[in-house]
Amino acid sequence: MAAQPVPHPSTDRKRVKVYELRNNDWFDRGTGFCIAAFNILTEDGQQRDPRVVVESEDQPDRVILNTRICKEDGFHKQQDTLIVWTDPHNGVDMALSFQEAEGCAEIWKFINNVQLHYNPVNAQDDGLSDDLAMDAPNPISLPPASMANLAEIESQMRGYSGTANGRDALTKYVLNEDLIGKLIPLVSDAEDLESLNDLHRLCNIMKVIILLNDTSIIEHAVSDECVIGVVGALEYDPDFPSHKANHRQWLEGEGRYKEVVRIEDPQILKKIHQTYRLQYLKDVVLARILDDNTFSVLNSLIFFNQVDIVQHLQSNATFLAELFNIFKSSQPDPRRKKEAVLFIQQCCAIAKNLQPPARQTLYNNFLAHGLLQVINFGLRHGDVAVRVGATDILVSMIDHDPQMIRSMVYRQLHEKQLPLTDSLIDLLLVEVDLGVKSQISDALKVLLDQGPPPQPQQAEAFAKANGEHAVRAAIRIPPNADPQQDNFLNSFYESSATRLFQPLINLQGRASMEFSVQEASMFTYLIDILCFFIRQHQHRSKFFVLNNDIVLRISQLLNCPEKFLKLVAVRFLRQLIGLQDEFYVKHVIEKKVIGPILDVLAKTMPRDNLLSSACLEFFEFIRKENIKELVKHIVENYRDKVQALAYLDLFRTFLIRYDQTGGFSANMDYFIEADDEPRKRANMVNPKTGALMEHLVMDQAEEEYWNTSDDEEELQTRPGNRLASMNGESPGTKQLVDYASDEEGDENLEAGAISADEERQCGGLRKADENARDAAPPPERLSEKRRREEDEEDDLSKMVQHKRRNSTSASSNASSVSGVLRKKKSISGARDAGGGPKKIAISLSPNLKSGNAQGHGRFDGEA
Repeated sequence: MAAQPVPHPSTDRKRVKVYELRNNDWFDRGTGFCIAAFNILTEDGQQRDPRVVVESEDQPDRVILNTRICKEDGFHKQQDTLIVWTDPHNGVDMALSFQEAEGCAEIWKFINNVQLHYNPVNAQDDGLSDDLAMDAPNPISLPPASMANLAEIESQMRGYSGTANGRDALTKYVLNEDLIGKLIPLVSDAEDLESLNDLHRLCNIMKVIILLNDTSIIEHAVSDECVIGVVGALEYDPDFPSHKANHRQWLEGEGRYKEVVRIEDPQILKKIHQTYRLQYLKDVVLARILDDNTFSVLNSLIFFNQVDIVQHLQSNATFLAELFNIFKSSQPDPRRKKEAVLFIQQCCAIAKNLQPPARQTLYNNFLAHGLLQVINFGLRHGDVAVRVGATDILVSMIDHDPQMIRSMVYRQLHEKQLPLTDSLIDLLLVEVDLGVKSQISDALKVLLDQGPPPQPQQAEAFAKANGEHAVRAAIRIPPNADPQQDNFLNSFYESSATRLFQPLINLQGRASMEFSVQEASMFTYLIDILCFFIRQHQHRSKFFVLNNDIVLRISQLLNCPEKFLKLVAVRFLRQLIGLQDEFYVKHVIEKKVIGPILDVLAKTMPRDNLLSSACLEFFEFIRKENIKELVKHIVENYRDKVQALAYLDLFRTFLIRYDQTGGFSANMDYFIEADDEPRKRANMVNPKTGALMEHLVMDQAEEEYWNTSDDEEELQTRPGNRLASMNGESPGTKQLVDYASDEEGDENLEAGAISADEERQCGGLRKADENARDAAPPPERLSEKRRREEDEEDDLSKMVQHKRRNSTSASSNASSVSGVLRKKKSISGARDAGGGPKKIAISLSPNLKSGNAQGHGRFDGEA
């Protein structure tokens, strides 16, 4: 008979949370109101579709869940407020967590009636016909539970568990006949008879029952009346016949459960015990034989139990007040305080599996009741278990929201209280547990983190895209900083930083570099924290390193016998030069700490190990980045040590570069290898704006011109050739011709430079004149010759003076200048010739030749 529809009034809507299993973790899809009813598909009401619908609480028009009830879903009810199933369309595990048990019971009654009495109303309903085509599993019958029938029971159960219908039928039989309750007494009987075969059969039967993956069976198996008998049967694993586990001894121990503050709700107490047993069953008893389905079922049960436990505890203000009052009591109880810290640690561990909003609510409630006081107490406790617990609490909260803990520290500083960071520093310096040291080191770095520093590559790309104006604007406008964080860092560097790095500062004047295991590990974590500070707190860390002589203190560790401490010191110095900050480069040179690194490398070579590799990488970085101050310092101060290592190409390159450049003078860049030159040119930066400068490519002819010797010097030594060069260029030389003086220009303007007839005549005779360039020039007036020589010497001195400075001009400017020079040379030569047509030789530049194609009048104007 078909189930009756559930009514639709709003008063029947049940408040529920919808969960979805993703990657073995339950994801909260939202909170809403659940309705289970038939959806009428036809007007006559013959086709009805049973569905479970959840409408959003915040947005009533949005549907969180709309699922159809069919046989393949496998709906199961867990505890009093949970319904779980698998969606047959996509295979996703879903769950409904009800606020009230009555609402869960009402929805489950509807679902159960649909699944038990699913009969077709209309033969044309394909969906219902397909569901009903699968016949319900036939009821099964097993022999009575007795010692004599164990072999037959085991055989039949293995057969039934091989098919889906058989598993469903076997599940119903186990629940209806209470098979677990009937098998439990047989465990004691078999132990009394010392019948190992019967105990092995009982163990196999219990495994088959649990691996049916039914939540009701598992909940019944871990109940108070059954759990001891179930784990007792599982102690005798036939795979290990000569061994017996002691699960009952562990679970029966009364000391396992410690109630720090009394929990009045019996349902919560039951869930706490059930959760502990489920975890023991999953992690210990069934760890070797669990399949994915059973593992998922156990995790689901544990997760929902933990959610209910945490929700109850954080909503119980009386419970929280009593819990945190333990640390405020006038008559302290050390044992109770220890148990309270461990209890809070377990709550925070459970909270890691919750959704972020629920986890945030729990932490806020803890902080409001004084959680920081609990952490301070735990960090200073003498018991290592309490210190580990307090550290776990702190790390859990920092992982969830670091800014929340920073805000509490800001408040402590404002109220003139001892900040949490000081407690962490004190514990780091005295803690012997390496795990706690590591957690405290990470916590300090997170609390003192200012965020990611600006990336040079991003700044460079930004400059390319936005030009120099953007770079200047970025320099003028500092990044937005949190004033509270700045005050916190100022306070930290004023007092706390000296306390933190006091062991390094105390190395001053120490002769012996032998340390205990705890001291050596402490130096490792301190230097790691210091490297982090140098990257994040650039200006503050510079002052601290300089004021406390940290570089020299760390370089002392290069003389200790422990290689890992030497490696830590090399890593710190590599961090300094890796920043390529002029301050740190000069500081390293001033303290002369590179010499000990060379000594370490000389001792470890030629062996290949991590220490020698770190040293080689240190010097390789200096070579690749062309830090010439360091190269000069290395060669000048440690030349003997470098020559001893010259069998390596790296150090041989140092010596060659230094010797070729004469010590890297201030106005001369040293030799750059061919493979480094493109990178150097690509990284040219304008020191004023910070923007990249374009690399100007010189014209080949222009560079040849500036690289050749001055021909005027040769002309002064050979005055006979000077006259010939004035009228025509020699084929073997490239002459530099003087500019016409102002007086000559005036004379030419008065007399007329070149007439149009003369120009046409010169054009007709140019070819013949080129063949007769070696002919002697006509005599010229003595006054003009003397005046031209004086002007030529003045222009020559000016040209020589500015030759080097103008050598980096662009090729376009150089070409235009050379063209003008050649043009003036041609006109000057034509004017100085002064004879008949055959004595005139005019040499035109390419620009002027192209201009002649447009007319001779343009040539006259340019001249």
